[in-house]
Amino acid sequence: MLLSDSHTLPLVSTAKVGKTSLIMSLVSEEFPDDVPLRAEEITIPADVTPERVPTHIVDYSEAEQSDEQLYQEISKANVICIVYSVNNKKVPLILVGNKSDLVEHSSMETILPIMNQYSDIETCVECSAKNLKNISELFYYAQKAVLHPTGPLYCPEEKEMKPSCIKSLTRIFKVSDLDNDGILNDKELNFFQRTCFNMPLAPQALEDVKNVVRKNMTDGVEDNGLTLKGFLFLHTLFIQRGRHETTWTVLRRFGYDDDLELHQEYLFPLLKIPADCTTELNHNAYLFLQSVFDKHDKDRDCALSPEEVKDLFKVFPYMPWGPDVNNTVCTNDQGWITYQGYLSQWTLTTYLDVQRCLEYLGYLGYSIICEQESQAAAITVTRNKRIDLQKKQTQRSVFRCNILGARGSGKTSFLQAFLGRNLLKQRKIREDHKSFYSINTTYVYGQEKYLLLHEVMPDFDFLSEEDLACDVVCLVYDVNNPRSFEYCAKVYKQYFMDSKTPCTMIASKSDLHEARQHYSLTPLDFCRKNKLHPPQPWTCNTVDAPNKDLYTKLTTMAMYPHAKLRCMCTCNRCTFCICQNVLRSQLLTTIKAKLYSLVLNRHMAQADLKSSTFWLRASVGATVFAVLGFAMYRAILKQR
Repeated sequence: MLLSDSHTLPLVSTAKVGKTSLIMSLVSEEFPDDVPLRAEEITIPADVTPERVPTHIVDYSEAEQSDEQLYQEISKANVICIVYSVNNKKVPLILVGNKSDLVEHSSMETILPIMNQYSDIETCVECSAKNLKNISELFYYAQKAVLHPTGPLYCPEEKEMKPSCIKSLTRIFKVSDLDNDGILNDKELNFFQRTCFNMPLAPQALEDVKNVVRKNMTDGVEDNGLTLKGFLFLHTLFIQRGRHETTWTVLRRFGYDDDLELHQEYLFPLLKIPADCTTELNHNAYLFLQSVFDKHDKDRDCALSPEEVKDLFKVFPYMPWGPDVNNTVCTNDQGWITYQGYLSQWTLTTYLDVQRCLEYLGYLGYSIICEQESQAAAITVTRNKRIDLQKKQTQRSVFRCNILGARGSGKTSFLQAFLGRNLLKQRKIREDHKSFYSINTTYVYGQEKYLLLHEVMPDFDFLSEEDLACDVVCLVYDVNNPRSFEYCAKVYKQYFMDSKTPCTMIASKSDLHEARQHYSLTPLDFCRKNKLHPPQPWTCNTVDAPNKDLYTKLTTMAMYPHAKLRCMCTCNRCTFCICQNVLRSQLLTTIKAKLYSLVLNRHMAQADLKSSTFWLRASVGATVFAVLGFAMYRAILKQR
């Protein structure tokens, strides 16, 4: 049959793109509800077509037909319709002109305008299987189109990079700008080059790169360093010259996938945390965070202003810290987060939600700047708490104290006082900016430790495992409220009486009149009965910052729960009191006085010092001290 007599038009595609629906809609002029796997061959009569030529439409089904049948249909076709779904990811296309050995001229002049018109076409190439012309190049271009596609990076119509690519490269620039001066100097450029391509640039190569930027734009190079505009221009130039792999190598090194989103594997590396273990930042992580702080503390006041905080988090897709953070950690008089508060917030995040901490470190480029395999290298997983109790020592640096008490007992004030805020300053805090956490450092026997306070909502019947899981418990009651202590007593008897978690009672608002509590026992008698130290008086209604001794004692209790030292009382029954009474006893005082008089008596003759009587007395004194020391040690063990 002649071509002008009829046309054969096969529709081909992969499954589920809608080619059969097109044919059915053409015939019935409405969208079909039930679509078969394959439509029957349809002939459109000549009298309904503009050119008065009949057209045969042939559907192809991957499920019902073989590749051989497809080939037969295509060989008879006058035109082929390749159908794709526009909501699917675009597949890069390569136009290949084969059998170039049969013609003397090139078809590239005809093909290039088509390639430039359609952004899906990555490249075009002429080849010849007979002459082996451009055979390897063809498959190289095919691999390159898959591994380094142009589509996500560049818009050929606009002749500029796409916004998502600019956003990703801008983050990479800010992470690489180690001193945050808006310029990549030679040291930073070499670090960037070594990070991405495993080799530094020679000094002359660096100058050549900057000269290329200088020739094309006026503000691409400043102070002999590359600006953000210059950095983006270089990558635009790479893409326009067909060196997409350069830009893709940079993007993938900094964690981006083919859609220019950060890989989940990059943001959330595998980190195994056994039961009863906690997570802390290690020394290298704190050094990195310190460098990030210094990088953005432009006025060197050891605090981050709101503008400096925003600048720090520009490499994040969202703002991770809300206004509650300023009431969770220490701030200066202006309400800005201090250096200590900044580290405390990171410590808090690591302890409570280590996955979020890994994500944040990923945005900051921890693994790249510190040259680690992943952010997991920044985390220390502590050993099981049971082992700490068995060995009676711990290497942990962060300890959690849960604060429980009835409403209005002063729990929130207790948290804020830990940050150095008296009652007057606390009244200025907005209700929607309050936090249920506070964290700060304390010093226990010369060691810096973090104490994390968590205010538990006063719901006696529904205390969760998280409400009970901690290193030390504070039960807070209002001395001025006669019904406040009852809640603490019930919570202790219900949840903590048989627990190994150390507990302490806090008598808050101790500056007010102490009311008689409506409970069968007074708070002091309750503590004595349950072998707790007496309620600790506390108030934040002070002129200066509230006293922090109580927080140090809480940290000590959390560090040494096995010892159960009642160092906050004068009950004359606990280990601390027994040792104090022994040290103050008349016998020990007399022995000490005798020894001092023997050793320090200026009128003692030299001969007496050499006499055997003197050394006998000294030996007896040393023996007495040793016996008393051993007795005190046994007393401590007995208390444990």
